[in-house]
Amino acid sequence: MNSKLELTPLTASIGALAHGIDISSELRLDEVKEIESAMDRFAVLVFRDQLLDQDQQIRFAKNFGPLDTGLRKLRRGTHRFAYNELADISNVTAEGQVAERSHSRIVSNVANQLWHSDSSFQQVRAKYSMLSAHVVPQFGGDTEFADLRAAYDELPDWRKTKIDNLVGVHSSLHSRFLLGDTGYDEAQKTAIAPARWPLVQTDPRSGRRCLYVGHHICEIEGMTLPEGRMLAMDLIEHATQRQFVYQHKWRVGDLVMWDNTATLHRGKWYDFAERRELRRATTEEVVRSSEAARLQQELELAQ
Repeated sequence: MNSKLELTPLTASIGALAHGIDISSELRLDEVKEIESAMDRFAVLVFRDQLLDQDQQIRFAKNFGPLDTGLRKLRRGTHRFAYNELADISNVTAEGQVAERSHSRIVSNVANQLWHSDSSFQQVRAKYSMLSAHVVPQFGGDTEFADLRAAYDELPDWRKTKIDNLVGVHSSLHSRFLLGDTGYDEAQKTAIAPARWPLVQTDPRSGRRCLYVGHHICEIEGMTLPEGRMLAMDLIEHATQRQFVYQHKWRVGDLVMWDNTATLHRGKWYDFAERRELRRATTEEVVRSSEAARLQQELELAQ
């Protein structure tokens, strides 16, 4: 069949407006492949005017791999959605009310303002995230995406050499601890073991080199704790320069899809007294045996 997916680039290196495919319907295999190829090129796709219900969003996400539950492994209590695989990116309580400033929902909103990749703290990490907007505030609440491929390309050669064989340790609660959110019991603190990932990786689909950093990094192996954390912050600062960033202003009905292995993202501030509701489905990275061997080799070289 002829291609139906049309793409309009949003910046010089990252992000494209995607039209021509109704993602609320069952996708054909060729449509799934088109979307994957577009993700390899742009890392972020914006689908406008496609307000998905929960079933439709889960069905769309499952086209791209098994679903991840992320921090739902740590959280207890009621959940507003029919699927644990849908993350509630909102300032709304389980009872449907806008949360008070001290509520854990607001803490999550604040933590989302740190640059990160979803589930980098898991050994099976996230690949694609798909965030659907249902209620947006009048001002603020944008999401920014940084291109880790272009950021690597623009590193000076001496820095590439220095970091080529370094490994970052990613912790699920490190970014929360940075913000003073420490009210977790021992079972929650140990529920997800830290994950080790090379700071520099090769994307198996596109062949491009990219950084893999973010505020989930708690240390860098082989470096003292302060030096490692400062290096991580320096690399995040480099990767999030304006020339590498696409800033998305949400509209109701938007679905934004991004590649967590090639980008960082963060939410921007908004008035937490104003209702904001988005829903995220996330796929786990499906690693073929050859890719797993390559990642293991990169880790062994860093020893």
